[in-house]
Amino acid sequence: MIRFFFFLVGFGFTLIGAIYIIIYLNLTTIGYNFWQYVNFIIRQPECLIFIIGIILMCFSIPKEEKDELHIRYFPKL
Repeated sequence: MIRFFFFLVGFGFTLIGAIYIIIYLNLTTIGYNFWQYVNFIIRQPECLIFIIGIILMCFSIPKEEKDELHIRYFPKL
């Protein structure tokens, strides 16, 4: 249940950050080039929430556990 909560919080952070990144694309219309835009984006705290959201979502996905005792054996027919 806690993983589901962290997934939803991470999804919300990612959504908010992505919206701000798209909104700030309007800077390219007033003369900013791509590298100036990227430099501006990485310095904005609301855009860094996007990265935090991605990290939260990655950590909330359950890891595959290997069970060595559960080995299937298919005999030849």
